[in-house]
Amino acid sequence: MTTYDLLGEAHVVDLGDARVRYRDRGEGPPVVFVHGLLTNGLLWRKVAPAVADAGFRCLTPDWPLGSHEIPVPRADLSPSGVAALIARFLETLDLTDVTVVANDTGGALTQLLMTTSPERVGRVVLTPSDSFERFLPPLFAGLSPLARVPGGVGLVTAALRWRWLLKATDFLWLAKHPVPDHILDAYVLPSRRSAEIRDDLRRFMASVDNRYTLTAAERLPAFTKPVLLAWAPEDRHFPLWLGRKLAGVLPNAELKTIEDSYAFVPEDQPERLSGMMVEFLRAHATT
Repeated sequence: MTTYDLLGEAHVVDLGDARVRYRDRGEGPPVVFVHGLLTNGLLWRKVAPAVADAGFRCLTPDWPLGSHEIPVPRADLSPSGVAALIARFLETLDLTDVTVVANDTGGALTQLLMTTSPERVGRVVLTPSDSFERFLPPLFAGLSPLARVPGGVGLVTAALRWRWLLKATDFLWLAKHPVPDHILDAYVLPSRRSAEIRDDLRRFMASVDNRYTLTAAERLPAFTKPVLLAWAPEDRHFPLWLGRKLAGVLPNAELKTIEDSYAFVPEDQPERLSGMMVEFLRAHATT
């Protein structure tokens, strides 16, 4: 059994201008996971199985954010374009009353989904995520202008070859606890090996701008469905004040903290996050 097998059976869905691979495990109300930049569905490998075993259908796609393996040269990879891709995923699979669970960049994309295509969304779980003016957070703010320079993305992927750097910085201060080597490889090798994947990464990074999250924030008060904000007080990229600010604009949100973790809560504290999610899902189940 491979690590990916923990997430269930693999499928590929055709969304028109993009094909997306996803894993499907469990039966019951649907839960769709949204990872961030330069990660993939493996971010949820220790969370989705526990949620599926609690009676939910967990769908874990590899979104085209630089660690995917199916190039999407015709897709709109602006933040609004990727949010629309998530909406088409829900529509194509005919998923309704969906719980969307997001982390990091995926949280920004989910906020766009919440404010542009909320019809199939029943509730949301946001772990530390880009929001408001932090898209991207300060440490990574240079990536977007760098992606607009010829060869800029090549510099990023070259730097990611230095495993010692990733380990010495706790995967760029995203994960408090060590990320296994084979998971790091799954994140960084696709863009290193494929010029097409690098171009997908370039198109997304070059289009990132906090005008997307600031516009979404203005519209979030209209999203009245339940939202769980599972935040990590120690995270330096998305501080707790950012979670509190989101709780202040979302009319039906609850903020809970998860200790001993950085931004990658699914990596650092999967059991705590899984338990918190299941409690939230059961408390806000549709009758």
